[in-house]
Amino acid sequence: MCTVSFIPTSPNNFILTSNRDESPLRSPETISYRKEKNHELIFPQDIKGGTWICASSDNKLICILNGAFQKHNRIPPYRKSRGIIALDFFNAPSAEIFFKEYDLENIEPFTMVIWDNGRLFELRRDEKKTHFKQLDENQKYLWSCATLYTEEVKEKRQMWFQEWLKTSPIMNKKNIFDFHKNTGDGDIYNDFIMNRKNIVRTVSITQVEKNNDSIQLNYNDLLRDNFVSKEIELLGEPV
Repeated sequence: MCTVSFIPTSPNNFILTSNRDESPLRSPETISYRKEKNHELIFPQDIKGGTWICASSDNKLICILNGAFQKHNRIPPYRKSRGIIALDFFNAPSAEIFFKEYDLENIEPFTMVIWDNGRLFELRRDEKKTHFKQLDENQKYLWSCATLYTEEVKEKRQMWFQEWLKTSPIMNKKNIFDFHKNTGDGDIYNDFIMNRKNIVRTVSITQVEKNNDSIQLNYNDLLRDNFVSKEIELLGEPV
């Protein structure tokens, strides 16, 4: 599932946008809210209990995509859902500790984009090992789901992304949302809004906007033409 972009908007602020490519049967209608001991969470909750995107009041965000580097052969049963792992991330003090201590054995491959108090990371888990690296939070990025899109298609999408960046000097929520909704060349299997015989299709577009003192999550349910927004205040910026 997913096409994800990360666009920095000012120092320590960004807009992350996620197109969710999934079965229409797994598309939630609204945003969930959860109050933990040390923070608050906002996220659209999958019917299986997990999520693919979540933000917290302690200045963290995760977005998860199926697959690591290339399409894999599924060998169920897996020990834990990737959507539950996404929520488990917020129990770790930092992205580095999550990477070092969380047990990812017998988990189906995934890619996780992580924002952790001003730092941007990418964590990929393939069938054998975990790959973890810090990214430049001042750069712009695009990810495409490894299980749905071939290398050729991913390269074409990167080309669309670079062309859009060159012709779009204004980086705001509307401009980025329009890019995620309208980009493609007419190939319904591989455009940003995709549909593969209604078995897998783009069911929603979620945007997370991080500002100096808050994080806003906007959930656009494409199946029901419904929009829901939730904002949480940040507990405090890092020194």
